[in-house]
Amino acid sequence: MEILRVENLMKTYGVGSAKVIALDNVSFSVDKGEFVAIVGASGSGKSTLLHLIGGVDRPTSGKIFIDNKEINRYNDDELAIFRRRQVGLIYQFYNLIPILNVEENITLPLSLDNREIDFNKLNELIRNLGLESRRKHLPSELSGGQQQRTSIGRALITSPAIILADEPTGNLDSKSSGEIVELLKKSNKDYKQTIIMITHDLEIAKVADRIIKIEDGKIV
Repeated sequence: MEILRVENLMKTYGVGSAKVIALDNVSFSVDKGEFVAIVGASGSGKSTLLHLIGGVDRPTSGKIFIDNKEINRYNDDELAIFRRRQVGLIYQFYNLIPILNVEENITLPLSLDNREIDFNKLNELIRNLGLESRRKHLPSELSGGQQQRTSIGRALITSPAIILADEPTGNLDSKSSGEIVELLKKSNKDYKQTIIMITHDLEIAKVADRIIKIEDGKIV
């Protein structure tokens, strides 16, 4: 069953001689429960693509459907609500709130949405993330790998339609990188969670079910 469909996506910046084509007529789809890696060199357009899918930016033209909803038709408020409820974002630099502990950072999307916390699910998630002994620690008291595990928990807690991981191992050493990739794979299998991960590292991309290569704004 299809969870994501991208149709003829274009993204340009500037005009005239200064015009830059970041994405050039990109189309593809992703099935529910699939783990897809998008690979490409720096400047290839992969981060732009991820930001458009996540509703962080808007396309110049083309359509994006998530769970059969055309998200580029939403106004800013509708898009913010949809993004909070249906899209989990994992960033290279974690983006944790420094004054919130691990548990509070993970449950932040629920708090922002005034939703009740399912503590059974939260406890299971923290256990699977290997953060039981760190649940009351602040981000400054965590290693890089533990901070990224926390951000993965924050992405998973709402059971979103799709998780978007933007170079999730880019700020980690090789051991922590391997652990994070395995954790994403486990989340994909155990929770049937749809994941799209962008990376420049082909070895990391190989854990995915499918690899999409992007070059100069086009799928190749």
